[in-house]
Amino acid sequence: MGHPAAPFAAELQAAPLDRAVDARAFVDPRAHLAADCVIRSGAHISAGVALGRGTYVGANAVFVEATDAETGRTRVMAEAWIGPNSTIHPGLTIGARAVIRPGSVVSRSVPPAAIVEGNPASIVGYVGATDHVAAPVLPDSPPARRPSVQATPVKGVTLHHFTKVTDMRGNLTVGEFDRQVPFRPLRWFMVFDVPSRETRGEHAHHKCHQFLVCVRGSCAVMADDGVDKIEVALSGPDRGLYLPPMTWGVQYKYSPDAMLLVFASDYYDADDYIRDYADFQALVAAAAPR
Repeated sequence: MGHPAAPFAAELQAAPLDRAVDARAFVDPRAHLAADCVIRSGAHISAGVALGRGTYVGANAVFVEATDAETGRTRVMAEAWIGPNSTIHPGLTIGARAVIRPGSVVSRSVPPAAIVEGNPASIVGYVGATDHVAAPVLPDSPPARRPSVQATPVKGVTLHHFTKVTDMRGNLTVGEFDRQVPFRPLRWFMVFDVPSRETRGEHAHHKCHQFLVCVRGSCAVMADDGVDKIEVALSGPDRGLYLPPMTWGVQYKYSPDAMLLVFASDYYDADDYIRDYADFQALVAAAAPR
């Protein structure tokens, strides 16, 4: 299937070239518009909205005005794409290059490059992620008793298929650290009872390695090395995903029964987290060969 942003690719490419605010759009004088914004007919940009450079706002999209000072300003970061007939609640941040699909109602902040849709809007993909949404990004597990490791387009990220033994008394899957998983864990944690529209992760680590296994149900993982992105479906205890340090990871599309087990190479250290995507990109750029 095509990438979730594909139907809007022409709009995304055309937007910066127009450099125009349609005369039939409403822009409150207390709003702030950076260079190269495109605002289509019938769009409503309320007070307290700040649009970053190259932002595209589709026809009849509405930014709801805050009713109190505590709600705060709505920020739309550079090159975000706001689809026609969408509604953006006040006090949110729409990340750089995010895509709001037409008709969506956005009531929570949107991460950079996320693609959201629906009412209420939820994340359905990421701009630039490899074209394997809502399906395994690599072939299904090889025959039982044959573990394998498969590379992905994202630097250092690997998908692991473990031995699976089916038995009428109960099934079994097994893996070994230092052999099939490239580190020994010092910590583990489990994520469960996640509402399906929630996202987890949204950070990278300076030094910590992680290994993810969805032991029940399913979820999707977006892995990003600052250059390439990929989405992987974890849908069984015989499949795991290795995320090395300096990999931006996001988990979402949780099934109602999903239970995600994460092994970590280090004890918890708040200073090891990179929680701002712009900071992550800057660190990747600084480490790139010159």
